[in-house]
Amino acid sequence: MSQAPKYKRILLKLSGEALMGEDSYGINRVTIDRIVGEIKAVLDLGVQVGVVIGGGNIFRGVAPAAAGMDRATADYMGMLATVMNALALQDAMKRAGIVSRVQSALTIQQVAEPYVRGKAIRYLEENKVVIFGAGTGNPFFTTDTAAALRGMEMGADIVLKATKVDGVYTDDPKKNPDAVRYQTLTFDEAIGRNLKVMDATAFALCRDQNMNLSVFSIFKAGALKRVVLGEDEGTLVHC
Repeated sequence: MSQAPKYKRILLKLSGEALMGEDSYGINRVTIDRIVGEIKAVLDLGVQVGVVIGGGNIFRGVAPAAAGMDRATADYMGMLATVMNALALQDAMKRAGIVSRVQSALTIQQVAEPYVRGKAIRYLEENKVVIFGAGTGNPFFTTDTAAALRGMEMGADIVLKATKVDGVYTDDPKKNPDAVRYQTLTFDEAIGRNLKVMDATAFALCRDQNMNLSVFSIFKAGALKRVVLGEDEGTLVHC
């Protein structure tokens, strides 16, 4: 089988919850090391990788813990959580021998570079992984939207959304054993069927800018590599 990747540059969206593993909170060391191993397998193919990471394993602006808080304040706290995750991911990559850079949409110069588009593209061209923290830097926008935005700014070939489920299904596969995975979908079909692939803003951004999206499970061994090779893995959402 050909090992030539279908995509040259990808933007990987990782949720904060993905870092928890089986834990109920925080960062699971074994899990983050395994995720880094999946990313390394793609880097070894010569693919350039940008990562947008969420913060739900630490704090989320719309979570019950934020109830009663000013929404903007809660969202800024969530952005700081994503920076913590970005630093943890960078540290795990360093242990795996991967060179990476953290860029933050919020200015925290002691711990991360400020986001500069030209610099980030140069890092990708040098085959360094760029980890984007702090979402878009604005409250009321999710890290899904940040992934769509950074994907376009970086000139990525595709946005890959890593989830707990191996694609988009006709129904919740945990509740309905007869649920069927979509191999491909158009954005209009996903919106029309009210499939919760990403939040509506991110969805619209991808559709309007002709940015394809693939949804797959980061917990399925080798799934990221199979998506990058163009194999039947996950669900491809296209225009």
